[in-house]
Amino acid sequence: MARNGAEEKNMRRRWRKTVYVIPSVITTANIFCGFYSIMESLLGVQSLSVGQVEAATEHFNRAALNIGFATLFDFLDGSIARLTKATSEFGIELDSIADVLSFGIAPALLAFSWGYGQVAGLHKLGWAASFIFVICGSLRLARFNVQARNPNPNLPPKNPKDKKAFVGMPIPAGAVLLAAIVHFTPTPIAHKRGFEVSALGQHVTIDGMEYGVALLALMFCLSMLMVSTIRYSSLKNIGSTNYHPRVLILAIALMVMLIWFYSQWTLLVMAVFYSSHGVVLKLWSMIRPRRAEAERAELELGPTTRM
Repeated sequence: MARNGAEEKNMRRRWRKTVYVIPSVITTANIFCGFYSIMESLLGVQSLSVGQVEAATEHFNRAALNIGFATLFDFLDGSIARLTKATSEFGIELDSIADVLSFGIAPALLAFSWGYGQVAGLHKLGWAASFIFVICGSLRLARFNVQARNPNPNLPPKNPKDKKAFVGMPIPAGAVLLAAIVHFTPTPIAHKRGFEVSALGQHVTIDGMEYGVALLALMFCLSMLMVSTIRYSSLKNIGSTNYHPRVLILAIALMVMLIWFYSQWTLLVMAVFYSSHGVVLKLWSMIRPRRAEAERAELELGPTTRM
């Protein structure tokens, strides 16, 4: 009986060690995808240097797809760690390093090599924009780690609603938006042919320079959103018991089908929706109190105006 009890304890220890290793293995896959994306971006620049635009387009598209896969692994390692209660200090630090690589350096390099870095006159500004993106993403991760640990005992207890929201746009959201844009139009910006946009009877031709300036502005906006105090949904309630399993399965199946057949449009719409929903909700919360105050003022002034 004593031997059986000892063997059972050993089995539990081994199983516990295995459970703690699984999230770290998935995080390693995240790091691999980030490194793969960086290599593909460098190969894309190398192909452009010898005039192979089609080969460069394929490299940049693969770089964008690997950022997407890194996001999937980042979501899985956190979910598995929470489900198995296998979170550890080592895993948190490894995950932060992986995020800086896969969602900071990789998309910044991709935006530079595919986008504004190849446009004449935007090289130095593009270098600065990519660097600011990496720095703001790193600051965002550092702030998240400090808030998650809450080491100061003098601070008030955390609001339970904060678990459902992030303060500032998560760094994977900015990386996914950039990757979705590249996947939607993988041809390098400097080699895009200008196309016309018709609106209100006016025809506007957009060339590579306009693309580059727009991408620069987007990079600065994403950088500022990451270090802002705007709240973004954490998506941690996905898969909870609040949803019927059949509805959840159908929703996941529909999303997978849309990504499989219409990956360019689906990923772009999802990325734009998530990266912008925090700003939209913030603006709505600022407008709503003003409307309530205006309605209250009308009710108070109503009787006096009738007299």
